[in-house]
Amino acid sequence: MAGVNGEKLKRLRAWVQNYEWGKSGAEAEVARLLALNTGAEIEPNKPYAEFWMGTHESGPNVLVEEEGEEEEEKEQQDVGLKEWIEKNPKVLGHKVLEKWGSDLPFLFKVLSVGKALSIQAHPDKELAKELHKMKPNLYKDANHKPEMALAITEFRALCGFITLQELKEVLEDVTEIVELVGTASAKQVMEIDERGGDTADKAKTALRSVFTQLMSASKEMTTKAISKLKSRLLLQSQLRSLTEKEELVLQLEKQYPGDIGVLSAFFFNYVKLKPGEALYLAANEPHAYLSGDCVECMATSDNVVRAGLTPKHRDIQTLCSMLTYNQGYPEILSGLALSPYITRYLPPFDEFEVDRCILPKGSSVVFPAIPGPSIFLAFVGEGKMKTGCWEGIVTEGDVVFEPANTELVITATTSELQLYRAGINSRFFHGQ
Repeated sequence: MAGVNGEKLKRLRAWVQNYEWGKSGAEAEVARLLALNTGAEIEPNKPYAEFWMGTHESGPNVLVEEEGEEEEEKEQQDVGLKEWIEKNPKVLGHKVLEKWGSDLPFLFKVLSVGKALSIQAHPDKELAKELHKMKPNLYKDANHKPEMALAITEFRALCGFITLQELKEVLEDVTEIVELVGTASAKQVMEIDERGGDTADKAKTALRSVFTQLMSASKEMTTKAISKLKSRLLLQSQLRSLTEKEELVLQLEKQYPGDIGVLSAFFFNYVKLKPGEALYLAANEPHAYLSGDCVECMATSDNVVRAGLTPKHRDIQTLCSMLTYNQGYPEILSGLALSPYITRYLPPFDEFEVDRCILPKGSSVVFPAIPGPSIFLAFVGEGKMKTGCWEGIVTEGDVVFEPANTELVITATTSELQLYRAGINSRFFHGQ
C-alpha cells in the first residue's frame, strides 16, 4: 500500500481490552471487530470493552504485512506501529513532528459498554505530569486526555455537573444526599441568589463543597443512605412514574451496590446520544459512560482519576480537587457535512478529529492529501482503497494507517461501506 510520498499505507492488527464493564461475547461490536481484524475466536462469556487503534503502550498496534511484500519485510515479524513511526518519522508530516515528536498524538477506539464505567475525570497536562511522577504505577503517562465519543448505537452517559437550579431541586428531593453532606453544606447551595453578580463563583464553591462531602462519606453511612433511597424509590414507583434519573440510579445500584457513585449520579447531566451524535470531554470534567457502542478518540494517554462506580483504585481527593465545577448541559456535536458521504466531528482540541463516512454501493469518495497522518477503520461492508501507486481491498474489521500527504480514493464495492477516520484536527493545520 503506497502513498504519493512514497511511504506505504499500513494495515494494522488492533488491540482489545477486556475490562469487566464491556459487553459480553457477540453482543459487543468490539468482539466482532476483533474477530474480523485478528481472526481471534469470540468467547461468549468474556467482556469485550475497547478496541484500540494507535501506539499507546497499554494497547500497541502491530503492522500486518501485505501478501507479496518483499521477503526481507516479511521476515520482520510483529513490527509495532510505534517503532515503525519512530524509524519513519516523516509519515507524520513535519508540523506534527514539530509539535508532538515522533509519535501519534491521538488514540482511536471503539467501545462496547455493557455496564457503567467509573465516575472519572482525566487530568490536564500539568496535573498528569505530577500524578505520573508521584504514582507511575497508577498514572502511566504524563499526558492529558481530552476525548470525544461518537455514538454508533444509542449511547448513554453522565457528563458534567447539572445547573444550580437543578442542584437545588436535587437537594430538596433527595433527602438521603442531605443526610450525607450535612445541612450546612446543603444550605450553602440553597441560599445562593441566582440573580446575583457573583452567582457562578458562589455556585462553584458551594458545589465543590457539597460534592466533596458526598464523595468522602464513610462506607457505612453511604450503604445506609443508598439502602434508604432504594426503598423509598421502590415504594414511590407504585404511586408515580419515576424520573429517568431515578430509574438510572436504581439500575446503577444493581450494578454497583452500596457505591457512592449511585448517589453522585444525581449531580451530573444525563445525556443520551443518538447514532451520529458526539460528545467531547475536556480535562478535569467528570463523566461516566453508561451503555451503548461508540467510536472514541482522545489524546494518546490512559490517565484516569476514578471516584465511584468502580472496583478499581479510587482517588477521591485528587478527583474532587481537580474538577472545574463548571455547570450546565454539555455541547452535543452533530458533525459537519463535508460531502453527501462524509461527516466531520471537530472538538476544540488540536490532537484529533473524527470523520464518519457512509458510502452507498458503487460510490467513491476522495480523502485529499493532508499534512498529518490518519487511521481508517472499516466498520461495515467492503470496498477498494487507492492511492497514487497502490490499490487494494478493504473489508470490515480492517484498520489502516495512512501517512501524511497521501491522497486516498475509497470506493464501496459489494455493499454499503461504513468507515471511520481519525486524524489531527484540521484547525491545527489552518491555524484557526
